[in-house]
Amino acid sequence: MPTTLRYALPILLGLAILCAVSYLLVSSTSRSWFEEDVRLRAELALRGARGAIAEAWGRGDRAALAALLTDITSDERILAAAACAPDGTTFARTADFPGAIGCRRFTSKSLGGSQPHIWNHAEGSVFLSALPVASPSGVALGVVGLIHDMSYVDQRDALTRKAALGLFGAMALGALLLTSGIARASWRRFRVELRSLIKGEPQRPEFHPLLQDVRELALQLAAETRTNERAWTPQRLRQVLHDHLQGERVIMVANREPYIHERDPNGGVRVLHPASGLVTALEPVMRACSGVWIAHGSGSADRESSDRHGRVRVPPGEESYTVRRIWLSREEEQGYYYGFANEGLWPLCHIAHARPSFREADYEHYRRVNQRFAETVCEEVDREDPIILVQDYHFALAPRLIRERLPRATILTFWHIPWPNAERFGICPFREELLEGLLGSSIVGFHVQGHCNNFLESVDRYLEARVDRERIAVVHGGETALVRPYPISIEWPNSWAQHAPPPAQCRAQVLEELGLDKDALLGVGVDRLDYTKGIEERLLAVEQLLLRFPQFRRRFAFVQLAAPSRTAIERYRELNDAVEQLASRINERFGYRAIILQRQHHEPPRVFQYLRAADLCYVSSLHDGMNLVAKEFIAARDDERGVLLLSQFTGAARELSEALIVNPYDLREASDALAAALTMSTREQAERMRALRALVSELNVYRWAGRMLTDAARLRQRDRLSHRLENGLSTIEGVA
Repeated sequence: MPTTLRYALPILLGLAILCAVSYLLVSSTSRSWFEEDVRLRAELALRGARGAIAEAWGRGDRAALAALLTDITSDERILAAAACAPDGTTFARTADFPGAIGCRRFTSKSLGGSQPHIWNHAEGSVFLSALPVASPSGVALGVVGLIHDMSYVDQRDALTRKAALGLFGAMALGALLLTSGIARASWRRFRVELRSLIKGEPQRPEFHPLLQDVRELALQLAAETRTNERAWTPQRLRQVLHDHLQGERVIMVANREPYIHERDPNGGVRVLHPASGLVTALEPVMRACSGVWIAHGSGSADRESSDRHGRVRVPPGEESYTVRRIWLSREEEQGYYYGFANEGLWPLCHIAHARPSFREADYEHYRRVNQRFAETVCEEVDREDPIILVQDYHFALAPRLIRERLPRATILTFWHIPWPNAERFGICPFREELLEGLLGSSIVGFHVQGHCNNFLESVDRYLEARVDRERIAVVHGGETALVRPYPISIEWPNSWAQHAPPPAQCRAQVLEELGLDKDALLGVGVDRLDYTKGIEERLLAVEQLLLRFPQFRRRFAFVQLAAPSRTAIERYRELNDAVEQLASRINERFGYRAIILQRQHHEPPRVFQYLRAADLCYVSSLHDGMNLVAKEFIAARDDERGVLLLSQFTGAARELSEALIVNPYDLREASDALAAALTMSTREQAERMRALRALVSELNVYRWAGRMLTDAARLRQRDRLSHRLENGLSTIEGVA
């Protein structure tokens, strides 16, 4: 070993000196490259538009010039732009150009034409560049001033330095290994010879095909590993939070709580899961993200299960995030929830033949409850620019109320139900207040692009706001709200499906409980008792199936799991009675229980047992933002059996093309689809279900949340940079 060190130390010392010199050269060279790249980017950004800018400037068209400058700032590293006259006045500028900057900075001698003026901050750099513009006749019109984001230069410079250090470290390690190898050459040669004796000369030509097969297998395994690493999982979502949000917690605002504490008849406390697609989607996200879920505490044992501030850690036994409960009076719940939200906004947004009712007193309760939730958000945040997710139509006013208290917050509002067209939305007497409330958001999200378009149309018709069709955004009151489609989904792998018994066992248990023969055909529907779900149309389609296809009589039964919902509203009580009467009439007509109606709350394990047992699942919504029951059925069928019938009026129908897509109003078409599902071969079922499962596994709820949070993080990063720029300018102004 002393001999090895004697050879290695001089080499390592020489490499250390070389590393130090090279490190300094790499750093200075990379910095100069980056600065040159910035100068070229400034010139290229203006080159294509210089003629149009000169023409608009020459004719004094400020609006056209501002539009051209806005196009230039579409480059993600160009923050803002202005056209500055030679005397230092501003002729035109982009909407987000910081007011603290004057054109004299661009026309001053310190800029030197196209040379950038760089300001360094502790968190990065920004710079100004001024590029001259002249008329076709050569008369100087002024300069176009550009504000650039230099933070990427610091990041690239750091990355270059790390790469250089890593390379030189590898070289040093290689030198050490080389010298050590020389001392051990005889031992290495002995091992090679021994391996050849044992393996029988593996390099002979007859072994080449085997070696090629091994190489191909290794490449295939590596490719599969990379694919799995790209899949959206709770771990990847946590990594996104760590990378983009430094692991900070997320504040969630939703009316429904993910866990309800209810007293049971024996005096104990049960923990229930609400029958809510929103909760189904968001609860796995909160488990992955951590943070605070602010919700209405509606359970009979919620108060005693919470601390004095209404906080409780959930899920039970895991306790990965906090629920903050807000208590509402009976009058507040009646006005805010049952009144304005569900007798007004719900029928307004759904095309399901229910007349919306808007009352001034209900709106006042809605406004006050939104104010209370906004105040609670402010109590729970731990920084001045938090990430806040506001969920659904219960809180249309909350984004603006939160913005007034937390002007630097990044607020992402997701509207889980359809947004109506502008003409229908105009029915609401409080339409301007709702739109202004939502535009307090940084991003307004919907399930599909069509709902985004309807929202933009409503804003354009009822507010004094500028709709930016290119960026898909709304500029209102000096603030910009992006409008984006984020199709929601479910967790994958699905925890309820993973813990459920095998499909064959589920089927045997369900058929036995229902008193059906072992060879019976079983259909299932899972819904809240809501008039938008098309439950009456679904049962009528089953009736048509039995009328038109007699071979299914006494062999096919349809189970409807119907959780009671909003029974304080008359329209829902009427639906409850109508569904019961319809099921009884159909059963009497055919002389057996063709419709098995189960009107009670079912916990997720029970729901998944039915989904795994059924031959088909029929989702017949008359209008639905997405519908997650369809995706839950797909998640439940790891046996690749079963057929999904899906209404064309759901958001899910735009994704799940391998389902049997039907018009639920067309009973003949729906009954044909039921018959096709019941006679479909197992091979075709497997092909369709395999494609559906592949789609839902990829487009899962972690991807939905990851896309939203990544967009929010990028938006906040840009706002932070703009804020630092304005503060830096204010400091310079003060010193001057």
